[in-house]
Amino acid sequence: MQCAMKYRLETVGIDVLLVRLFEHIDEENIPWLLAAASRLRGAFGQQLIDLVPSYTTLMLHYDIQRLDDRDARLRVQQALQDLQPEQGETAGQRHELPVWYHTSVGPDLVQLARAKGITEQALVKAHCARDYRMFALGFAPGFAYLGLLDPQLAAPRLATPRKRVPAGSVGIAEQQTAVYPSVSPGGWNLLGRTAVRLFDPARDGYSLLKPGDSVRFVAIERSEFLRQGGDDTPLEPEA
Repeated sequence: MQCAMKYRLETVGIDVLLVRLFEHIDEENIPWLLAAASRLRGAFGQQLIDLVPSYTTLMLHYDIQRLDDRDARLRVQQALQDLQPEQGETAGQRHELPVWYHTSVGPDLVQLARAKGITEQALVKAHCARDYRMFALGFAPGFAYLGLLDPQLAAPRLATPRKRVPAGSVGIAEQQTAVYPSVSPGGWNLLGRTAVRLFDPARDGYSLLKPGDSVRFVAIERSEFLRQGGDDTPLEPEA
């Protein structure tokens, strides 16, 4: 395990620093990143505008009217001294997301299964067979990057992204899986759809998923998907 003390501090903007703790993506990074985030929030207090954890880094946005670059760097150094994962930081909340896997809402299901040399049922079973850790939020509000996928499911993004991907669409790209929280463009391979709302402005923190949480996908039938309020409108091919 790489020691988190060997961090690099990079300037991203006039009031933004990037704290790089690791060079490679690994689930074992998560407790260290969460511990660092907790330390940094305490060190910056009201001078902190935003702190965004990711796979290997934390992006720190501070109040430049109250701190200069030297002071900000000194606070980071002091906060991360003798850093160790805190007890209870190894796992966040566990979520189960019911998904209707079907070609009408998961148009890449058949093609991806064929490319992997397995049946659609086997692909769905493999996608539901493990818990995925939530590494980061990005791309769109509530868009949670989950990993790591079973290597047999890993697949590149689509060569041409779709202009419109419905909310709740479940997809995979490279070694990651995710749910589109709202209607948006996107180039992930779509397998199905969930009725669960991942982003809600009325929810505390807005996002259902937070870094360190885990997700298990559960296959359900169309009838249950509709009962939960899901939209089964087929995803039509784009012109």
